[in-house]
Amino acid sequence: MATRHRTFYRLAATILIAFLLTPPTAAQPPWQICGKSGNYAANDTYQSNIRQLSATLPKNASASRTLFATSSIGSLPNIAYALALCRGDGNASACEACVTTAFQDAQQLCAFNKDATVIYDPCYLRFSNQNFLATTSNDNIIVLKNTQSVSSPVDVFDAAVQTLLNATGDYAAANSSRRFATGEEGFDTTNPTIYGLVQCTPDMSPADCRSCLGDIITQMPQDLSGSIGGRLIGVRCNFRYEVVPFFSGSPTLRLPAPPAPPAPPPAPVNVTPTATPRAGKSANNVLAIVLPIVAAILAITTVCLCYLRRRRRRQARSELPHDSTNHEDIDSIDSLIIDLSTLRGATSNFAEENKLGEGGFGAVYKGDLPDGQEIAVKRLSRNSGQGIGELKNELVLVAKLQHKNLVRLVGVCLQEHEKLLVYEYMPNRSIDTILFDSERRKELDWGKRLKIISGIARGLQYLHEDSQLRIIHRDLKASNVLLDSDYTPKISDFGLARLFGADQSREVTNRVVGTYGYMAPEYAMRGHYSIKSDVFSFGILMLEFVTGRRSSGSYNFDESVDLLSLVSSCADPELLKEVAFVVIQY
Repeated sequence: MATRHRTFYRLAATILIAFLLTPPTAAQPPWQICGKSGNYAANDTYQSNIRQLSATLPKNASASRTLFATSSIGSLPNIAYALALCRGDGNASACEACVTTAFQDAQQLCAFNKDATVIYDPCYLRFSNQNFLATTSNDNIIVLKNTQSVSSPVDVFDAAVQTLLNATGDYAAANSSRRFATGEEGFDTTNPTIYGLVQCTPDMSPADCRSCLGDIITQMPQDLSGSIGGRLIGVRCNFRYEVVPFFSGSPTLRLPAPPAPPAPPPAPVNVTPTATPRAGKSANNVLAIVLPIVAAILAITTVCLCYLRRRRRRQARSELPHDSTNHEDIDSIDSLIIDLSTLRGATSNFAEENKLGEGGFGAVYKGDLPDGQEIAVKRLSRNSGQGIGELKNELVLVAKLQHKNLVRLVGVCLQEHEKLLVYEYMPNRSIDTILFDSERRKELDWGKRLKIISGIARGLQYLHEDSQLRIIHRDLKASNVLLDSDYTPKISDFGLARLFGADQSREVTNRVVGTYGYMAPEYAMRGHYSIKSDVFSFGILMLEFVTGRRSSGSYNFDESVDLLSLVSSCADPELLKEVAFVVIQY
């Protein structure tokens, strides 16, 4: 394994050198519409106006709380109108970068066209010589359909999707000034949850927003019927749904699963009429049956009350894992228990100013223990998809793992319906907060990047080969790797990890979890995962370090151009063969 780790390191250095010597070309946007309102000439007034808009609109959109901006510049006949909207779960730096790139690519893909629309996953842009800003018309609609079909009855699935999108649309229009909302809905055993996202431009009234969303949601059965995922994107409103999580943060709405169809009535049974018993005899029979039942219920209730009283005394311990751990595991976890009052004091009662960030499972807060130790407290949402099962899994795994490139668990608290994990505090937070920030990325010179890549490889080596349990992380990505004050990387978040026995090399799961863009294709498509799944994610993370680009790819739409496509379009084919050979050998 040491040889393999050195191979990872040499491979990282080789790719870095290759990209430094051959700068990558600009990535093509996945979807664009070129209008028919005329062309402009090179260096004429209209092009000058577009260039001025490209210098101001990205900053205006990113500076807005709603990640939205419109503008116009010039005078007739060369006036230019523009609109930019970033996804509501994005951040300012990603928004500015996306809109900037959209301007650049629009002028290449729709060369000298006065009307161009470019759509990315995190943002979309339109500019035109026609004043489309004066109307809420949702033109330039693009339909994106997942090629995989549902196994459930199509009409039932389509109805569930429409229910989710309509409920989420109602909330976005009426209750969100950003005109943005996300939601999830229980469905069936094959697709246990459907996830949805809707968004309008924030300058629309609630009524206009709901009307716009209603129009495209009505089109869903016609354009996307039976597909496990899809999107309708117009210049004023859009929606997306999937059977896997695709948005950041907790959903705005959670809908229960639709009721199961009623069971068919039983077949009629021929019953022979009998004589009606006398009233006195009937009453005696009823008492003979009811009295023993009441006595049994009282006895069971007494036993339950005694059991619950004893259980409350052992509440902290009773919520910890029993089925997947032995007595030694439980003792080691018990030693990590921290009182809720201590954590409330450390975080100023989870004050907003101490919040470090928020993910799909809940918020993370900075705190200071009484002994001066700085901590990060992961406060799982009470409605979080990470239940006690995933929490137990993470507790047992992290308590057992000790390595300089894995985050250290300081303690745990399970009191008053709170589920809190306490980690060592990482001053530089997660990699994505630095790597994808146009200013902070300057902190990461190539020496630091190689150091971080090497540290992640060592952490994976420990998980896969050197720990007492073989562990597959299954969600290795930039936001799950933290950096300490010396930029030493530490892999975090083992809630999605899966243990392997000593004689196993591959396993199949019916529940695909993780983050698209980092998932190996065989895992995302068929649920096959192994240590190679983590190696694939490591490779994507390494390419992000090299290019400074997010892996925004998706296996949901064939038209999507992701980071791997960008690399394959600009890298030396022989270098790619070497990358493939190393991964296969691993």
